[in-house]
Amino acid sequence: MTPLARILARRIAATGPIGIADFMADCLMHPEHGYYSTRDPFGETGDFTTAPEISQMFGELLGLWLAQVWLDQGAPAPFVLAELGPGRGTLMADLWRATKRVPGFHAGARIHLVETSPHLRARQRQALPGLDIAWIDSAAPLPDAPLFVIANEFFDALPIRQFQRDPAGWRERLVGLEDDRLTLGLSAPLPLAALDHRLADTEPGDIVETCAPACAIVETLAARIAARGGAALIVDYGGWHSLGDTLQALRAHRPEPPLAHPGEADLTAHVDFEALARAARTVEGVRVSGPTPQGVLLERLGIAARAQALAQNLAGAALRSHIAAHRRLTHPEEMGTLFQTLALTPARAPDPPGLRS
Repeated sequence: MTPLARILARRIAATGPIGIADFMADCLMHPEHGYYSTRDPFGETGDFTTAPEISQMFGELLGLWLAQVWLDQGAPAPFVLAELGPGRGTLMADLWRATKRVPGFHAGARIHLVETSPHLRARQRQALPGLDIAWIDSAAPLPDAPLFVIANEFFDALPIRQFQRDPAGWRERLVGLEDDRLTLGLSAPLPLAALDHRLADTEPGDIVETCAPACAIVETLAARIAARGGAALIVDYGGWHSLGDTLQALRAHRPEPPLAHPGEADLTAHVDFEALARAARTVEGVRVSGPTPQGVLLERLGIAARAQALAQNLAGAALRSHIAAHRRLTHPEEMGTLFQTLALTPARAPDPPGLRS
């Protein structure tokens, strides 16, 4: 057992099974043994690689997308430039470099990074030297100003709950103990009004996932954007309409059972973009655009031309790596379709580039 597994086992033995959401929260953010609290999970030496680490083109194009939306809304200043879950700071560094020639953008930006991990905050400081940055723990305390925010692979790590359809209603999937080992089980049947709408398209045995924290964050962003202007661009892997068990663990770039090494593996779940869109639409005055596949958005934003420009100065292994990175970001068999994008903008603003309402 990992140190965190022993802690969880003692808690379960004392108080009973815990939900998947509590399990995920502890595995990722426990102050002593949480995955994000104790390590740098990114890159070849970590457990996974995100799009900004694959190629500078990703952050550059998303930065120019954000700058164009800012210009389309009259270039408000000052404004909040925020990133949720900024990892090593690579995306923000590429975004900042790509927008340096946009008149007024840097002068008006007030950078806020939503990051809870002390280790990753330190990496972000190294990646963004000389910038005046405010670090905050959640989206709630973002300043009351026009808000332009990017969230890349942020929502997939938020704690989910899983419910299994039962002839008598729904049963929640729980983490319990069997022979002193962590195991998955089910609660007693329970009525769940929040999932009444899923009774028509599920059968006994089907699993539906919910993520209340994700919906709450989207509502917060939507309310700020409706009131003060701005935009949010969400990029993550997932789909439309949750159905099935998508909880997964990744350790040393390899999948493994989610209960195998608590605190030592990354835990994620597919993002339900339908739920995010529904949460945003509860706010009057917000336009929801997408979801649009990541590959499609990047092609519409001009990644092919940017790739060709960068390739002019490359040869040999560097050129092959560059071509592979372009493919990985855009090809349907790689990240191009698995990752989806969703944008929130004021209803009164022009349509955001590359996405359709």
